[in-house]
Amino acid sequence: MTVSAPANDNEPRLLTRQEASTYLGISPSLFSSWVSDGYMPAALAWTKRWDKRAIDAVLDKASGLDKGVTNTETPYEKWKRESESRA
Repeated sequence: MTVSAPANDNEPRLLTRQEASTYLGISPSLFSSWVSDGYMPAALAWTKRWDKRAIDAVLDKASGLDKGVTNTETPYEKWKRESESRA
């Protein structure tokens, strides 16, 4: 699935920790917790910024909006996800 930004989207694609947490409507500390727990993507390796599209992709997957996309989840990832949801 290829996601493209609207032509009139003038907002930055890379977000600071504060901007990412505001975008999600959560506190910066909860956002950091979600990142460290693997629920949200990590910051880009060369910067302390998060890709808005990567965050959107996680939200799309969590809400079931990516059903048209082939599932690339490995058996271990599926087991881990299901184990964490039972905890």
